[in-house]
Amino acid sequence: MRRLTALVTAAALMVMLGAASDDPAEHLKNPKQEARAEALFDQIRCMVCQTESIAASEADLAHDMRTLVRGQVAEGKSDRDVLDYMYARYGPAILLRPRLTPGTALLWGLPFAVIVGGLLALFLRRRKGAVTLEPVLSKAEIAALKALETKTKEDGAS
Repeated sequence: MRRLTALVTAAALMVMLGAASDDPAEHLKNPKQEARAEALFDQIRCMVCQTESIAASEADLAHDMRTLVRGQVAEGKSDRDVLDYMYARYGPAILLRPRLTPGTALLWGLPFAVIVGGLLALFLRRRKGAVTLEPVLSKAEIAALKALETKTKEDGAS
C-alpha cells in the first residue's frame, strides 16, 4: 500500500511540475521569456503522446519542440508567430485548442444543424396533421362494405 501511495504521489508531482524534467541549463535566462515559453508549451500537443501538451510529455520529440519554442521566444517572436510556425510545420493537430476554420466550424456546427433540422421537420409534420394509414377504397369496395354492414344489422335485428 505504501508503494502504491508513493507511486501515485510521484506521478502527481511529475504532472504538476510539467516541464521540470528539462535541464535547467536549457531554460531561457530571462524569466519573462521562460514564462511565455512555458505558457506556449501548454497550448501545443505532443505528437507522440497525442493527449498531452509538450509541457507534460517526457517524449524526446516534446523535448525538441520545447527547445524549438524557447528558441523562437528568445528571438523575440510573438506568441502568435510561434504558434503559427508550429501550425505550419506540424499541421492543425499540433494545437490543443483548434483554430476556427470553415472545416472546424462545419465539424462542430453540423450536429446542431441536424438536430435543429430534425426538430423542425417533426414540428412541421405535426402541424400539418397526423398521417392516416388507412388505405383508400374504391367505390365498389365502399358499396360492398355498406351492403355487408346493412346485412349484419338486419341479421342482428331478426
